[in-house]
Amino acid sequence: MKNQINVFPKATEKAYGQSKKNIYVFDAPVGSNKNEIAAAVETQYGVKVVNVKTLVQNGKAVRVSRGKRAMPATMHRKDSKKAYVMLAKGDSIKVFNEEVAAPETKDVKASKDTKVTVKTEKKEKK
Repeated sequence: MKNQINVFPKATEKAYGQSKKNIYVFDAPVGSNKNEIAAAVETQYGVKVVNVKTLVQNGKAVRVSRGKRAMPATMHRKDSKKAYVMLAKGDSIKVFNEEVAAPETKDVKASKDTKVTVKTEKKEKK
């Protein structure tokens, strides 16, 4: 078995929607396989993994110039691997900072008789 790999959760809108279905999205090393990813998630987060789906995103081609109007070139960003990990029922990972319930606030309207004072501080010049 290879050395232990590290996986990092992705915090995107799509990943947030998937987390409602108990599926979490992780960035994984390109050379890792599904078994290694499942073992890494179980050890790092202390949860039970049911299913892992992986995909490799090819790096985009980016045009660069090696000088003013001379020698244009195309470089490629590095490839990345995404892992969609489904957890067992009842397990969850806290990736997103969700508030349980928003506190209720009352709208207070100021009447004409109410005075509002604003404190201002002056900074001394040195």
